Amino acid sequence: MFQTFASFYDKSNSVTLFVLLVLSLYFISVNWIFFYRFFSLNQWISTENKSLESLLLGSQKIPDYAYLKHFVASSSHFSSSLFDMASYAATKEATKGLMFLSVVASTTPFIGLFGTVVSILDTFKHIGGANGTMSIIASGVSDALVATASGIFVAIFAYTYHQILKRRAYELSGLIRMQGDALLSKEK
Repeated sequence: MFQTFASFYDKSNSVTLFVLLVLSLYFISVNWIFFYRFFSLNQWISTENKSLESLLLGSQKIPDYAYLKHFVASSSHFSSSLFDMASYAATKEATKGLMFLSVVASTTPFIGLFGTVVSILDTFKHIGGANGTMSIIASGVSDALVATASGIFVAIFAYTYHQILKRRAYELSGLIRMQGDALLSKEK
């Protein structure tokens, strides 16, 4: 395995290696953002579920641990616009990091393709100086395609993570809206 990597490193263009380094850093960042946001959103959703259950079981006030508590404490009466503002604020907080995941998902295939094109150009340059056999061409092209495959690989994870976090943020926003509706219905 190490010998294969060393052989790839020796044959690859510096631009291709830089592209693979960038894609590796993106992959690490994408995974870190996803797992950090996923676990924090799950905790937040769990808290808001408990708050909603409390309200549905007859509690007349919002629990202290609920996100809505901050908004209710600053207002003398409940209103639909107050709860809409709370829902928008929660959505804004819950969707942090999604833009980065979206950008990575849409750009990494192009970054990988750039690395592939540069590597193929380098292969053609070497073919011109030597007796170009099919094995040289095949070897150069197969090494070049590693960058494209890496770009697509990172994009798949970034897009999937983006969709999962977006769905969790939507679920959280819905829980906060339901709590607001429950409080408004008790006030009437």
